[in-house]
Amino acid sequence: MKDMIAASVAKIRSLTDVRPEIALILGSGLGDLAAAIDGVEIPYAEIPHFPVSTAPGHVGALIVGTLYGRKVVAMRGRVHLYEGYTPQETTYPMRVMAALGAHTVVLTNAAGGLQDDMQVGDVVVIDDQFSLLIACGMDPLIGKNDPEIGERFVSMNQAYAPELIRLVREIAPEVKQGAYAHVTGPSFEPPVLIRMLRSTGCRVVGMSTAPEVVVARHMGVRVMALSAVTNIAVASLESQHVTNADEVWESIQVIAPKIRKILEAAIPRL
Repeated sequence: MKDMIAASVAKIRSLTDVRPEIALILGSGLGDLAAAIDGVEIPYAEIPHFPVSTAPGHVGALIVGTLYGRKVVAMRGRVHLYEGYTPQETTYPMRVMAALGAHTVVLTNAAGGLQDDMQVGDVVVIDDQFSLLIACGMDPLIGKNDPEIGERFVSMNQAYAPELIRLVREIAPEVKQGAYAHVTGPSFEPPVLIRMLRSTGCRVVGMSTAPEVVVARHMGVRVMALSAVTNIAVASLESQHVTNADEVWESIQVIAPKIRKILEAAIPRL
């Protein structure tokens, strides 16, 4: 792993002198937020060992440069378990960004709203996560551990930095707060699963983020995460609504400016 990370870092540093302080992982439909970064764009395919995005709405390029006065490295699109990658491959970019120097990561994602008070267009700052996949054997830390990279056992209590949650709520009081439920996808969740996830108290559900957060904490990186609620999860077989990708893409166009406004205020203060 160390040799792989070193090779990835060496390639990126051969193309830019910027040493990033902050990492950004921009999820479905949110990659255009990277347009404000003044820097170098590197396709994932040109970085040794880097997985390549195949999901719609994920450009698949790393941008290293300056954003709102801070040095950043940003992923325009991530990779997911449903693309056929392992948990270790899915989270490899997080390891590379930490090795480049990022001490804080900001993750964004498109998600389904779970609770009755959720509406399309809401932004949720995540404070915890629920993943049966990780709990049942798809933890990205499974396997031999290198203590030079991170500790064998990693606490996930307050994995989402409380001070960064407070910062978001200060900047945008209208933002909701809650836990993120992680599923594999790519099929949308059946009603019985939505009812189960509702019972946990989770606010939103999505197909990413949780494994990346585990690895960020493994490498000592602070975490802030925002979910864009692009659809309301269907919990009843009686519902005639059919969740689809077009619904998600249409909603994200409305929500993206809200998230960009939050990041514009938050990033200088991270």
